[in-house]
Order: sequence, then structure tokens, then C-alpha cells
Amino acid sequence: MNSNNQPIGIFDSGIGGTSIWSAIHQLLPNEKTIYLADSKNAPYGQKSKEEIIALSMKNTEFLLEMNCKLIVVACNTATTNAIQELRYKYDVPFIGIEPAIKPAVTNSKTQIIGILATQGTLNSELFHKTIAKYQDTQIIEQVGHGLVQLIENGEINSPEMTQLLHSYLTPMIEANIDYLVLGCSHFPYLIPQIKKILPEHIQIIDSGQAVAKQTQKILAERIGFSSAEKTEPIFYTNINSKVLKEILENKYTVTEKDF
Repeated sequence: MNSNNQPIGIFDSGIGGTSIWSAIHQLLPNEKTIYLADSKNAPYGQKSKEEIIALSMKNTEFLLEMNCKLIVVACNTATTNAIQELRYKYDVPFIGIEPAIKPAVTNSKTQIIGILATQGTLNSELFHKTIAKYQDTQIIEQVGHGLVQLIENGEINSPEMTQLLHSYLTPMIEANIDYLVLGCSHFPYLIPQIKKILPEHIQIIDSGQAVAKQTQKILAERIGFSSAEKTEPIFYTNINSKVLKEILENKYTVTEKDF
């Protein structure tokens, strides 16, 4: 297959999808990446399906204008509510992100797992179709009200965050879960906090590595890899660039732009 030096586009309802970007960048360091943080409209999880589709189309069109060869929807809520419409409307491959329920169910010894996600993901038709496949496992769903907004505000280690996480995780611990699935791309940034609350035997699963491997697979089979040397990733946000810079440890330039 011929090489393809066009960039990979990645969007999320804010800064959380940088956890997905990081996994892709580590696996495919020669690929040019453009990351779009729609922080002005975060969180998507409290919006209607129609609003989520409209925002996802707006983000897609921005990335297509940047000549992206593939688009990663690095947002669980946007994937579960909008990816079918995106694939129908645009002639570019899309990779979505869904809660990693299958590996949790497959490996669970107690047959009880927890999932921490947004309202939009847990209410979606795609999510309900997914969990319907696992009737033999008890799946404890918890909406992470307020977590995305605190992350977007740079308050990952705040007392309010600690209090919320305790209130969400304690019932799952008491129910004897042995796997916790993080169903939002923002939530991997909470893993250090979560580990302080969970007993050591409870495993935490997120979707970053799976999305990176799927990106690699699509490039190999359909699009082509970049032949360029390592290139500097590009980051855009439409509000509060300081928080995005901090989550990236001030290693990269972030452009604040209205879109």
C-alpha cells in the first residue's frame, strides 16, 4: 500500500480525549495528528442526541478542512449517539470509542462489574445493545455527574472530585465488583484518584489501547501509514487553552480558536 502523509483527526467534547490521542501517538509516532477539544460545549453527556450529532458534524467538518485521512471520535457519548450518522454522511473512515465491557465481562471472577460513564453514553441505544449481550453478568451503571466539568476546569485533585468519586465508587465496592470500566475518555485522568479508593483487587479498564490498535489496523488495511519522520502534533480548543496545555504537561503548542 502507498504511504499517506495526511493527518489523523481526533475530536472530543473537551480535553479528555487526549488520553486516546496519547495512546495513538505512542503506537504510531510518525503519524501527524490534529486534536480538537470542543471544551466550550462540554460535557456532551447532558445534551440531546440531536445536539450531539450536530456538534460531532461540526467537529468533523473542521477536521476534514484540515485534510484528515481518518477521524477518531475520542468521546464515548459522541460515538454512541452520532457515529452512525457521521459514517453515513462523510466519506472518511471513523473510529469510535465504546466502554470496554467485553474484556471486563470475560475476565470477571465475581460476574459483577461496574461502569462509570456519562448520562449520554448510558442512555444510548448502542450501549443498551452492548450490555444486552452479557445477561450472565451484573453490570452496575453509574453516571459520573460533575466529573467531566471538574476535569475541564483543571480540578482533578480537588476535594469535590474526591467526594464525588467516593460517592460513585463505594456502592460498586460494596456490590463486590472486580472490574471497573471507565466509559468516558476524560476518566483515565482520574485513575490515580480512583486507585486510592478502590481495593487493590479491582481492575480498571479504559479504551485507549484498543482504539490505538484499531487505528493502526485501519491505516494498514485501507489508508496507508505516514512516510514522514516524527511531526509535531497540533492541538485546537475553543476555550480555556490553559487547561489543555496543563493536561499535555506544557509539551505542545495549543491554539485557541472559535469553531
